[in-house]
Amino acid sequence: VQLQASGGGLVQPGGSLRLSCVASGTPTGYYAIGWFRQAPGKEREGVAGMISSTSEPYYADSVKGRFTVSRDWAKNTLYLQMDNLRPEDTAVYYCATQDLSIAGTRLNWKYSAKGTLVTVSS
Repeated sequence: VQLQASGGGLVQPGGSLRLSCVASGTPTGYYAIGWFRQAPGKEREGVAGMISSTSEPYYADSVKGRFTVSRDWAKNTLYLQMDNLRPEDTAVYYCATQDLSIAGTRLNWKYSAKGTLVTVSS
């Protein structure tokens, strides 16, 4: 699966952005898909995602109530609606997929080659 993230930009605190992640290849062949971010000088962290079989979303505590993850099967696209953005949300955002091994264990996440920069600043 090849992933391409887009939609980042500069926004003021309290503003909104919607990120998109287009999956090509065999987009239905993964266990989970999600969004991660990496701020300058910090490690990459999980933001939100969903399990493919259930489409049930999950969120990091830091974004609950502000971010919404959704998916359009017809367009093979994952979205991240980000509302009430804060300066601490500034980061490069990546999308990623996760597969299962034959034994049913989760494998490492596979990230989009490039992320999309979100800058929250007044």
